[in-house]
Amino acid sequence: MSDMSEAPRIDGVGEDSISRMVNNRQFRLLADIPVRMSVEVGSTSLRLAEVMDLSEGSVVELDRQADDLLDIMVNGALIAKGEVVTVNGRYGIRIVEIAAAESRLAGVERRG
Repeated sequence: MSDMSEAPRIDGVGEDSISRMVNNRQFRLLADIPVRMSVEVGSTSLRLAEVMDLSEGSVVELDRQADDLLDIMVNGALIAKGEVVTVNGRYGIRIVEIAAAESRLAGVERRG
């Protein structure tokens, strides 16, 4: 983990492009819609008996390596990959790569 002082700028998303996006009338119609962002560290499959045996101190092995990037999801659709950072003593996520537009749109179309 690191703090946000090391966070790189995202190429192509400068103040000019953000300003154009915010001033775009179509974007403004959507800008205030709340979405749920979540970060997936990993997953595993357990039998119900194994879940019932969990207690404080139990360790569940996940399907990712410790140095793998985390999935950043918005409303269940993968939008990016990132890594954990700390920001003023709280967890944050640094965006490392943006998912391809096709995969981002696939999550939206799936619910349509």
